[in-house]
Amino acid sequence: MRRTLLPALLACLCCAAAWAQPAPDAPPISVAYYEFPPYSWTDDNGQPQGSILALTERLLRHAGYRGEYRSLPGARLYAGLQNGSVQLWPGAGGKTELVNDTYEARNSLGDFNLMLYRRRDTPAPQFPEGLRGKEVIVISGYSYWKPVNDMLTDPALGLTIHRTSTHAAALEMLLRKRGDYLLDYQAPVEQTRKSLGLSPLPYTLLQQIQLRLVASRHAPGSQRLLDDLDRAYEELRAAGEDLSLD
Repeated sequence: MRRTLLPALLACLCCAAAWAQPAPDAPPISVAYYEFPPYSWTDDNGQPQGSILALTERLLRHAGYRGEYRSLPGARLYAGLQNGSVQLWPGAGGKTELVNDTYEARNSLGDFNLMLYRRRDTPAPQFPEGLRGKEVIVISGYSYWKPVNDMLTDPALGLTIHRTSTHAAALEMLLRKRGDYLLDYQAPVEQTRKSLGLSPLPYTLLQQIQLRLVASRHAPGSQRLLDDLDRAYEELRAAGEDLSLD
């Protein structure tokens, strides 16, 4: 039993360490995040959870800072980065709409995939012409890259867009044939699918996105903050620490 319990106990201690009480003089950093489990979400007690937030806090503590976390929908999160009220976002690198208002860390923290899911009775479409006249389910509040947004609004394709607020509802809509395809990110879909006991769905990979720390250019010291966090990441990695998001 000791051999069984010890690894689990060590894993719990490592996770708890990321959220341990910081030094009282550690500078606070305003960190915003999406509701995007398993990477980031808010639990029933209103506390931030998720692997990307735990890693962000771990890096902040190592660099001598502490995070103050808040969940924001996409439009408000972007606005916060654009006006400096949000200092840091552990999110997607390469957002063209943020390029003039943000800096990005040089280290990638991982990646995630944008998928086009379908039912087993639906053939894989030729992209994007095969979507012409189809019904596509999307999650409200999520943003996509310009090519995907352009596709969704392309009048030549004539797509019908159905919006829903949760991944569970989106999967239900797809399986009940209330849409032809589901546009969603792989990690939250897979987590929801497994929790509901659903079989895997066929999909087409549309885009692979790197997770990076993104800092507002309009917040004082943002480039120094990213330099400190990059250095923290590299020091921990050189020390053999596990920095994966699994």
